Amino acid sequence: MSQHVHSAVLSFSYPTVGDATLVERSLGVEVDQLDDDRSAAGVSRTDRRVDVAVQAADLVALRAGLNSWLRYVSVAERVAGCESTRHA
Repeated sequence: MSQHVHSAVLSFSYPTVGDATLVERSLGVEVDQLDDDRSAAGVSRTDRRVDVAVQAADLVALRAGLNSWLRYVSVAERVAGCESTRHA
């Protein structure tokens, strides 16, 4: 059994593929830098949608991971000058 038993996926839809690609690339450089023993994350893009998958060993770590990734997405969007439509 995996040590990360809890998971959640955050989905963000952007107006253009270019916006989604820019946000995905901005987030992608953070993926391996932020993983630890209690949580891990991955970023993927399909057309205009960016998904951030967070896995964690416990619910406290999952909540912390989700909060962190929401902040990272917000910063990437501000820098890119684009807004997303969020889907939980």
